[in-house]
Amino acid sequence: MYKMIVCDLDETLMNDDGSLSAKNAEAIQAAAAKGVYFVPNSGRSYTSFQNDLETMHLRNQPNQYSISYNGGLILENKDNRPIAINAMPFEVAKTVFEAGAANKKAATHVYTQDKLYIYNPVPEDSAYLKNRGVSFQEMKNADFDQFKDDNIMKVIMALPTMPERKQMRADVEAKVDPKNLAVTYSSDRYVEFNPAGIDKGSASVQLGELLGIKPEEIIAAGDNSNDLPMLKAVGLPVSVANGIDSVKEVAKYITEADNNHDALAEVINKFVL
Repeated sequence: MYKMIVCDLDETLMNDDGSLSAKNAEAIQAAAAKGVYFVPNSGRSYTSFQNDLETMHLRNQPNQYSISYNGGLILENKDNRPIAINAMPFEVAKTVFEAGAANKKAATHVYTQDKLYIYNPVPEDSAYLKNRGVSFQEMKNADFDQFKDDNIMKVIMALPTMPERKQMRADVEAKVDPKNLAVTYSSDRYVEFNPAGIDKGSASVQLGELLGIKPEEIIAAGDNSNDLPMLKAVGLPVSVANGIDSVKEVAKYITEADNNHDALAEVINKFVL
């Protein structure tokens, strides 16, 4: 019996327009009523999906949980209470940011525990974020020291092509020992940098331990490379139909439906209800 579902949001649970379907919401509510935890496990900030938690009937609920920033933050939904903060060392985050800021084509995102700041925002990326209810503050200068008193959860760059994203990774790793970083790609637009050892999978296992749930009792659903660590960490890894090839390769189940056609409801109905 599965006791917890950890689920990516964008391009997995959510429609391409950023909305949550009624069928997915109803299936999540039915799973929760059965005592199965449904845990959003997103690269985004928890602040951006509060309305979706409301639709799921999980917003501000005790003993319900969310994971943000690719595992950087685990929260109890009641009062958004942090239970684990896996922040980046400041000097590592600063060096990663400076590599991004030096690239004029990159929109460089800095996620603190509660806010998103973007240096050099670009229209396409800003529109993508707006569709998903993500608010941000533009950084007017590249002085990273303004964050010295904050928890830095992750630093990511939006770039238009995969070769450019891979080059950005190389630029960062020329300045920061790769052993100090967890690097992933997401949404066909981002290269993401978290501290080493922190990812969606480590956070899923960490939360499971806190709840007395074994990895083999967890379902994980995703579509992109930043979901791979959680798919590899759990008992039932699921790829939605629109998942990339490397995600489908590690999945034990691939949905018939894509993210625009209630893929998560398919998973819940098949394995939970």
